[in-house]
Amino acid sequence: MSTITRPAELTGTYTIDPSHTSISFVARHAMVTKVRGAFNDFEGTITVDGENPSNSSAEVTIQAKSIDTRNADRDAHLRSNDFFDMDTYPEITFRSTEIEQLSDTEYRVTGDLTIKGTTKPVTIDFTYTGAAVDPFGNQRIGFEGKTTVNRKDWGVNWNAALEAGGVLVSEKVDLEFDVSAIKQS
Repeated sequence: MSTITRPAELTGTYTIDPSHTSISFVARHAMVTKVRGAFNDFEGTITVDGENPSNSSAEVTIQAKSIDTRNADRDAHLRSNDFFDMDTYPEITFRSTEIEQLSDTEYRVTGDLTIKGTTKPVTIDFTYTGAAVDPFGNQRIGFEGKTTVNRKDWGVNWNAALEAGGVLVSEKVDLEFDVSAIKQS
């Protein structure tokens, strides 16, 4: 596997590799623990301008029904109208509106996140984790990112009060991204 180091070599359009990418989330449950989940069906592209990163862009479409928290009953509840109403809103989308390079490896990506038909701006800090040509000749790039959102901003409002105080599901949800993308020829 060879490493790519010059930014100009990175310029191009990349397809997100779903078999080597994770789009996941973490929410506090019953005020005492965290529940982790992921979306397993998604696609996206990243267009990189290695010389001028502000000209770069990213776009992702997630099939909401692919939500997976390793609990079938919870997943069914999340798919229902109480949470994502996936029959009415089958996709979650993100489209970047601005990319700012903060350092050699740090980027701030701002864009429009649409959930349940509601679009709100979000900002995600990403770390560039590297680029390489894999054993199959594919040029790959990698990024890791994280942000925290309030699910109620997108109308994901369901909750239940706990007897001892507090609520069953936190309003704040951490979104985590571990991205591997392959350059299109």
